[in-house]
Amino acid sequence: MTRSAVIRTTRSGKYGVVRIQYLIGALLLTAFIALGVVVREAPVSLDRVLRDAVGTRWQGDLGTAANVFSAVLGPPLPILLGVGLIVATFRLRRLGDPRAWVTLRVLVLLGACRLTSLVAKPVFDRDRPRDYSDFSYPSGHVASVASTGFAAVVLCLWLAPRLLPTVRAIAVVATLLACTARIALGVHWITDTLGSVLAVVGVGLLVAPALSLLPAPGRDARTEEGRAGRS
Repeated sequence: MTRSAVIRTTRSGKYGVVRIQYLIGALLLTAFIALGVVVREAPVSLDRVLRDAVGTRWQGDLGTAANVFSAVLGPPLPILLGVGLIVATFRLRRLGDPRAWVTLRVLVLLGACRLTSLVAKPVFDRDRPRDYSDFSYPSGHVASVASTGFAAVVLCLWLAPRLLPTVRAIAVVATLLACTARIALGVHWITDTLGSVLAVVGVGLLVAPALSLLPAPGRDARTEEGRAGRS
């Protein structure tokens, strides 16, 4: 097979993967919107069951532990990662390092994913399980953790592929802990947390391919891109 044929085959396969990512992203985002429409007026059965199970326990040890997790796993995470990406982008740019283009695009991806809850909350205007400030759907804390995890995974795909399994596992566990903490505090329905995950992953799978972050290139392609950026 000639070199040009190999290139055409590779590009064809890449475009196929991108189309699948766009499709999955669109389906997840549609599911997020549909779920929001369904639950905005009244909680579903599972919502009510978990709310009743928590009851007033959020005022005791359960709430204390959940508050600790919520303080750590929440809005500060994307801010910290965002600041880190900004600093890294400027430093790499000054050094003429082509990786600055990667960190900049991941920063845009992070912002797009994080905006999901900020934009959607007033649209769905859902009440909380108990008296609490702000709207309920989707959970901002869960969206913060999920968006940070999604961006970190994509960043590792490009710059530290060996760390990918560890970072992916941490992202999943942190997101699940954030979901659990918000439900245990009685400030979110379980569908709020599910909606956040659907929105973040959906938007992420739409934005990342558009920014040419997904699918991530192989090692050889990253090397070639780096050489091209230095020339």
